Amino acid sequence: MHTASIAAATESMVPGVSPAIYSEADFRRISGLIHAETGIVLSDRKRMLAYSRLAPLVRRSGLTSFGAFLDTLDGDARLLTEVVAALTTNHTYFHREPHHFDHFETTVRPDLVRRATAGEEVRIWSAGCSTGEEIWTLLMVLLGADRGAGMRLAQSRLIALASDISINALAGARAATYPASALEAVPEPLRRAWSIAAPGSGSEPRLGIDPVLQAMVRFRELNLMGEWPMRRPFDVIFCRNVMIYFDGPTKDRLLTRFANALLPGGYLYIGHSERVSGPAAELLDPVGPTIYRRREAA
Repeated sequence: MHTASIAAATESMVPGVSPAIYSEADFRRISGLIHAETGIVLSDRKRMLAYSRLAPLVRRSGLTSFGAFLDTLDGDARLLTEVVAALTTNHTYFHREPHHFDHFETTVRPDLVRRATAGEEVRIWSAGCSTGEEIWTLLMVLLGADRGAGMRLAQSRLIALASDISINALAGARAATYPASALEAVPEPLRRAWSIAAPGSGSEPRLGIDPVLQAMVRFRELNLMGEWPMRRPFDVIFCRNVMIYFDGPTKDRLLTRFANALLPGGYLYIGHSERVSGPAAELLDPVGPTIYRRREAA
């Protein structure tokens, strides 16, 4: 084989796709872009993923190569947002990592209910909420299986923020309807109290999240690496299975920001393979598997 042909074959990263369409240089640009925008590290193993996620956007643009498409991102904030959304993972499910919700229910919830009932403001944040399964599970647990008591609690000063970088994921979260099988992991008393039948065109029945819960949540598009518009601290922050895609320094900076966004005594829940490190370790005490409590002021 001619030397140039060997080089081209080596550079080709997707079977059947010419390097003239998607090259090593294109992937390097993509990985550099996503790291700069979100802190996410795309390893070489993600070459195919980057191709498959962005190919529909390239085709829609009418351009014939990834390089030409990437050239158009300069100065096009909305298209850049679409690229970031396409490259971020949105897989999640209801009642994920149940020990977090068990801890929240038994250890955290009683004081939040007491304070909310007394007229105090209670603030919770699902950071990286994806398509909504986490925030809906959390609110079901917070309101409890007694629907009457839960509806009274919902009228208190409970503030629930759910944010994600992906506008497509947020659209799914706001729609708040899911296949009925997706809610099977939720304890049946909570599912019965806070889900409703929803229309659907497929063969599987669908369930919607009760409007009482929907009215409690403020959904926001938010890049965790950017500025945070929130000025008041939170009682509880869930950010799970987001930081696994970050390098060490980026993760440490984000953890410190989360710690500083918590009230003293507030709780941070992170993913099963994530750990608190860096300066945040001086602010957060481990109180359970991937559960941390903000230290009280000295």
